[in-house]
Amino acid sequence: MEKMLLVGVNTRPLTQSAYQLGYEIFSTSYFCTSDFNSYHHKKCILKQKTDYSCGNFEESFHSSVLLDLASSYIDRVDHIIPYTGVLPDNFPSSKILGNKRVENIVNKYKLYKKLKKKFLLPLTYLSPSLEEIQEIRLQFPEKEFIIKPIFGSGGYGIEKLNKRKRELDDENFILQEFIPGENVSTSVLSTIKESKAIISSRQLYVEDYASKNSFIYAGNVAPYPGIDVKFNSVAQEVVKELSLIGSNGVDMIIKDNDIYIIEVNPRIQGTFECSESSLGINMIEAHVKACQGELINCPKPNKYTLKKILYAPYKTKVGNLNNPGVHDVPLTNTIIEKGEPIATVIHAAKDLAEVQYKVNITSKQLKEKWRKC
Repeated sequence: MEKMLLVGVNTRPLTQSAYQLGYEIFSTSYFCTSDFNSYHHKKCILKQKTDYSCGNFEESFHSSVLLDLASSYIDRVDHIIPYTGVLPDNFPSSKILGNKRVENIVNKYKLYKKLKKKFLLPLTYLSPSLEEIQEIRLQFPEKEFIIKPIFGSGGYGIEKLNKRKRELDDENFILQEFIPGENVSTSVLSTIKESKAIISSRQLYVEDYASKNSFIYAGNVAPYPGIDVKFNSVAQEVVKELSLIGSNGVDMIIKDNDIYIIEVNPRIQGTFECSESSLGINMIEAHVKACQGELINCPKPNKYTLKKILYAPYKTKVGNLNNPGVHDVPLTNTIIEKGEPIATVIHAAKDLAEVQYKVNITSKQLKEKWRKC
């Protein structure tokens, strides 16, 4: 039996799919909720306890801790798939299934410089001073701007400039034009020779009441309603331009028929479960085969899948959330801080309205099982 190590903020969905393929599973993750089956071997940063707070992710998560947890597994496994929160650069390249060097892609400013000549991107500036920011705003009075960390994922650390709460006293951020429009994420499978967009989705973001940051990722609807082949083609071209392999994601904003490239995820994406459900495939298998030079014969989506991450609107004590369609289930009677994820709701149906209804009903049922504390 081949051994696979999965490393990331939340590896739960990946471990399930890898296990189905017959791998011996090794996993290191920040979150290890009550529904996270151990399969074979796992280590977690966050250990939930009854009547104790789970703390704040942004304050508690450090990729170095995740790497330390994984270190004892590295020599024992045949393959490694890095997920969110870690870079493949930190592991032996011979064991990586996927892109091996991604610093120039996950660095948002380097990505901007690499793509801006061939693709449409928002105006982006590297760590401008307060004086330079003022000059930029005077030069483009009709535009809004956001502040982003140079590194990071999931929308953490992003703020609108006019609502910023941070001090701009470091060199780890970019100032970027805010593009209002439809947020689309396209999943692309690629080999060294070819790439193929397999599904696109509409991205969801956390409701304002639940967090100080309305840019935080809160799920997807797949396939994207009213799919447009044009942005699929653009996503494929971006992946080719960056010479990526395996499963990769291209985040775009559609505005007035213009397609802006926002970010590229050179790894398996958060749309993982939606892709598997709507396409009826195993995404780990599709990723591994693409890394080995083979694109699977991927079917068209046969249903809509909606993934919604519920965030705590206030400091919350949760009851038993083991409902059908609920994942990332916290331990009963743990405390979730305001703005932190409570659970993930995933449903699928042939009709978009039906799947939205099912997710809304389940979400309402869960909210009846938690209380302010």
